[in-house]
This record gives sequence, C-alpha cells and structure tokens, in this order.
Amino acid sequence: MTARACLPWPDRRLRTPAAPVDAITDEIRAIWADMIDTMDAMPGVGLAAPQIGVMLRLAVVDASDTRGQAVRMANPMILHASDRMRAHEEASPNLPGVSAVIKRPRAVTVRFLNADGETEDRDFVNIWATSVQHQIDHLNGRLYFHHLSPVRRQMLLKKAQKAVRA
Repeated sequence: MTARACLPWPDRRLRTPAAPVDAITDEIRAIWADMIDTMDAMPGVGLAAPQIGVMLRLAVVDASDTRGQAVRMANPMILHASDRMRAHEEASPNLPGVSAVIKRPRAVTVRFLNADGETEDRDFVNIWATSVQHQIDHLNGRLYFHHLSPVRRQMLLKKAQKAVRA
C-alpha cells in the first residue's frame, strides 16, 4: 500500500468530527493498510484517518516493540477509563516540531468494529491506551494540545509556527 501525507494544522478537517463507518469493506481495509504504512513511516504508534484527510472514524494503533501488531479500529468508543492517570509526551505529524506531556487514563476499554466487521471490546493499557485515546481525539476533531491550558496551548502553537518557518 502507500504512506500518505499528513494534513498540516490548522487544516479544518483536523477540527471536524469524522463520520461513522457503516461496514468494513475492501475499501476500508485498503485505507487501514495505507494508514499503517503512514504510521510506520512517521514513525508513530497510532494514526487516525482524518490526519490523512479521510473523514471516517478509522484508527490504527501499534505500540508493540516489534511492529506488525497493528489494531485496526472503526468507530472506536471508550466504554471505561481507569481512574489512574498516566503522563506521556505526545506529538502529532500534523503539527511537527512540538510535543507536550499529557495526562490520560492509564487503561481504557474500547468498543470498535474490527477488520472482520465484528464488534470487539478490548482493554488497552499504558502507551497503547494513550495512543487509542489520542486517536479517538482526532476522530472527534481534537488534537492532544486541546488538553492543555489555553496559555500553554498558545505557546505550543507559536513554537510550532516558528519551527515551520525555520
């Protein structure tokens, strides 16, 4: 398949909630394959379809040490989130050159349509949980920096603009 270009912030599509997926088709599987190639080329541990301009509720996550363990998700939604938080430095290819430490629940249970078109409930912990939550944010038209205070968010966005100009 193909690694695709990531949209640059502030493209409006990155701020727009994605549409639900009705069924898992060969076209959806091809999009997932491109998303995995794109994620691996970044390199990253997850990617949501809106990041590459596909406005569907599709995400892939692979936080494995060896790669090749990508979880393909359509319409992911969090059923349960741990009360225990975990801080992790997050970034996005849509806003290169900057990152921020974000606190998110350490574990989540997520319901999604898998590659076979079946509803699956799966538990994710640590970096897997962080990445799944990060991708769901993208599907809802939000990026990791939306979890920052307005002042810290503005500082991060100004730093990103300087990095792009440099």
